[in-house]
Amino acid sequence: MPKLSPQETERALKELPGWTLANDAIAKTFKHESFAEAIVFVNAVAHLAELANHHPDVDIRYSTIHVALTTHDQGGITQKDAALARDIDEIRRKAGVPA
Repeated sequence: MPKLSPQETERALKELPGWTLANDAIAKTFKHESFAEAIVFVNAVAHLAELANHHPDVDIRYSTIHVALTTHDQGGITQKDAALARDIDEIRRKAGVPA
């Protein structure tokens, strides 16, 4: 899967509220009410990532989770990253948590 051009990345980000460009990745920080809730979220992200054969960078800081998506073997952002970002936002919506 080829890297997105800067214009394609910008278009993708317009459809992904809260996601930003950061060092050849798209990234977003998610805040939770507790550490336990944050870990449930991380496990859900891990499940989605495994299904997509994709492996995001995840930083856990108590109840704040930072997720960065890049396709390492392509050296940048691809449609795979945008799709996983949409899936992550969708699981938050389904859980009734603001994306």
